[in-house]
Amino acid sequence: MSAVHDVAVVGAGLAGLRAATLLARAGRDVVVLEAQDEVGGRQRTDRVDGFLLDRGFQVINPRYDALARAVDPADLDLRPFPVGVRVVRGARSNVLAHPARHPGMLPATIAGALSGLVAPADVVGAVRWLLPGLVRPASVAHGPDETLHEAWDRVGLTGPLRQSVLEPFLAGVLADDGAATSAAYATLITRLFALGRPGVPAAGVAALPRRLAELARAAGAEIRLSHPADGVTLRGDRVDLGGAEPVTAREVIVAVGGEHLPRLTGEPAPPMRGLQTWWFGTGAEAPASALLAVDGERAGPIVNSVVMSHTAPGYAPAGRHLVAASCLLRDAADETSVRAQLARMWGGEAASWELLRRDDIPLALPALAPPMRHASPVRLSERVVVAGDHRETPSIAGALVSGERAAASVLGQG
Repeated sequence: MSAVHDVAVVGAGLAGLRAATLLARAGRDVVVLEAQDEVGGRQRTDRVDGFLLDRGFQVINPRYDALARAVDPADLDLRPFPVGVRVVRGARSNVLAHPARHPGMLPATIAGALSGLVAPADVVGAVRWLLPGLVRPASVAHGPDETLHEAWDRVGLTGPLRQSVLEPFLAGVLADDGAATSAAYATLITRLFALGRPGVPAAGVAALPRRLAELARAAGAEIRLSHPADGVTLRGDRVDLGGAEPVTAREVIVAVGGEHLPRLTGEPAPPMRGLQTWWFGTGAEAPASALLAVDGERAGPIVNSVVMSHTAPGYAPAGRHLVAASCLLRDAADETSVRAQLARMWGGEAASWELLRRDDIPLALPALAPPMRHASPVRLSERVVVAGDHRETPSIAGALVSGERAAASVLGQG
């Protein structure tokens, strides 16, 4: 007769791995079932012709409290991006950088602001919008909510700072241009960008779930890869997980992407948003700027582009560079239009860059419309708990917090 585990966790993404670690540390017998051949869920990194390609452009912000609780950020060897943007409008290119983080860019930032990018009314509107998030984040999280566009309209942030900088920048973060996303969430995520220095691990974004898996195994959890669960069946005081190798446990945490919830739990799938990332390899010569570039005229499908290897040299083989270009998946993008826009943003040499891969990710992020949800219930029944960023906020922090809440529920602490 097969063993009965205390807890089976379905899914070895960030939420499932975090829950498994906490439960194993508390002395529970934990088994994690992952359908894929590697941990990580949406946080995956592939090696292609010597390049490191994440599954879409992703960053990790060390300001996430949940990240610091889960891992030592030093173990990830994070390479931070500059805190700022390079805004391209026609033949002009302007810089807006964090003055305290990059004092050497202050003259260029002042010049960019005076170029017409930052109108006085926009400054007032931006302060009215973001200041509450900087000084009283709890009041934003628990106060009234609206869409981001409605919030910007209300505070008078309607000029070029919004249209040419904030909208394209946040579109790549939210997988939405702001017309349908919670203003409270967008404000809080912008706060973390202002206070932190997001970056990527030197070995790719998959370094985070790999480290979480190491911690889970060290705590005593078993992780079975290429082991899908076909169904969840309650049988008295047990839960049977169907599949090629059935597993039985006293409780189960379903920590899968939201699209799999109906099949495993009967819960409805949450609405999702899609992103598309194009990866290009260059020769030894590459655009000099390490700043994230946005097209201030929105003259094409790309919302942002960056030379990854300026920040994390290991993303490209010696003598070459890696460029990422991200689009909203809902916008039609073909290679011709992408290359034409890249040529405007980076220069004509983009026409000869090698296309390494295109990532179409229709389920990149759960949608988060207003009002911003707070702590969706994790326990569905006496023996079934659910976890994932679709239960919290669409972010790495949301996934980790959800895993913590799921573990607390099993342990009777929440």
